[in-house]
This record gives sequence, structure tokens and C-alpha cells, in this order.
Amino acid sequence: MTGRVFPFCTATWLIAAALAASLPHGARAEGTKPAAIPCAAPADLSRITTPLPRTAKRLAAGEPVTIVAIGSSSTAGAGASSPAASYPSRLAVELSALFPRQQITVINRGVNGEDAAEMLARLEKSVIAEKPDLVLWQVGTNAILRDQPLGPAGSRIHQGLVRLKAIGADVVLIDPQFAPKVLAKADVDELVDLLAATAKRDNVSLFRRFAVMRHWREVAKIPFEAFLSPDELHMNDWSYACIARIMAGAIAEAASRATLTAQAGPR
Repeated sequence: MTGRVFPFCTATWLIAAALAASLPHGARAEGTKPAAIPCAAPADLSRITTPLPRTAKRLAAGEPVTIVAIGSSSTAGAGASSPAASYPSRLAVELSALFPRQQITVINRGVNGEDAAEMLARLEKSVIAEKPDLVLWQVGTNAILRDQPLGPAGSRIHQGLVRLKAIGADVVLIDPQFAPKVLAKADVDELVDLLAATAKRDNVSLFRRFAVMRHWREVAKIPFEAFLSPDELHMNDWSYACIARIMAGAIAEAASRATLTAQAGPR
């Protein structure tokens, strides 16, 4: 597939959309079976707005792609029935379906309970040492759960982004989950806004997990117990798998956009 653009152009986005059907796993809410819950989100909520040039270039050249997911418990997979049901594991499966001839490795570097300072401290060993093409960074939730000020967290996220961009990696920030224990915190909207503003300022991508999950609850009317663990905080097999599916489609579309932009060149 060297030099060929079509494997991840608009057709890939259509394939990703077609994959957004019911998933086989998840918690059983009263009267709601997992197979009856559609995995979907509006394009304006799930789209990654910033292109992924390095990822796109490697896909276009048929070269291996290394993705590192760093974060806390919702990256590590708390609430999932097994490590294979975490979102990074499911993302590897979804990307393999979209790019069956591509070698794509997704490395899970999530650690339960970590905050931005702890992730920043291990960034070199856990992320940079893996020479990633794409870094997925879920961060900030533990700061609001512990009622910590968001200013220091924002500064540390910026420092981490500077280091990741210095190695040429594409970066996607992931904002918090839409869950009762998160919503109970007064600073949740501030955190969502902070991550969006940081992504814009540092010219990196943002995956709006909070908005996608909010759509499930408030628009699709899916009960919390269908996509969250009993602790009302962590996700479950269904939601990890669905987020992975939506994210895979968003990555494919963003990579397609970057490739088409590069191919068009300056006008």
C-alpha cells in the first residue's frame, strides 16, 4: 500500500461509521441488553479536529505505527472484565479491522489513580522510550476527584505536550468520562474547558469523550448503568469498546485529512 492514499481516505471513514453498530459486551441494565445498545456518536462530537500528520505519513507509506495510551484508571481499564476489554486493547482490534495490512501496536501505559504530575514524571520511561507515532493522553480527572486546583495540572499537561511534540509525535488529549462521580464535582466544566483550550493552544488534538458519553445519556437516553461500572465512575466493557470504536474511526478520518492536505500541497 506504499504511496496509496485510498485505504484511509473518505472510504475509511465510511467503513468506520458502518462499524458503529451494536457491540457484544457490556453491563446489563434493567430492560436493556448490550446487543440492543447502538454504539454511535454525532460526527461533530467524535471528530478529531487537528490532523495527525505523522500517523498519516506512516500509514501512507505502509510503515508500522506505534500508539501509546497514557492515563489513569480509565486507560488502565478499571471496571473492565479483563485487560483485553480496556479501551487501548479494543482500539488495537478496531484499528486492525480498519487497516488489516498495517502493523499497528497500541501500548497501554495507564496506571490507576495517577494525576498529571505522576504521568509527567514517568513520561520519558513510559511513553517517549517507546518512540510513539501517536500518543493518547487521558488526564485531569483525578485532579477534580481529589478537589485539587486545576492550574498546576494545566501547567504540567503543557509541559508534557512540549516534550511529546519535541519528538515529533502526534498527540490526542482525552477529557474526562461523563459519570455521576465526575459530575458531582464543581470543577468538571472547568476541566473540560481547560483541556480544550490547552489542545488548541498547543496545536494538538482532542478526543471529546465527555461530550460523546453525555450524548449517550442525555440524547440517546442510555442509562448510566448500561455504560458505567457499579461504582458510577469507571466505564465498563461496552463503553470501553464503543469509545475505542469511535476513536478508531476518528483517528482514521484525521489521518485521511492530513494525507489529503499534504498531497494537495500549497496553492
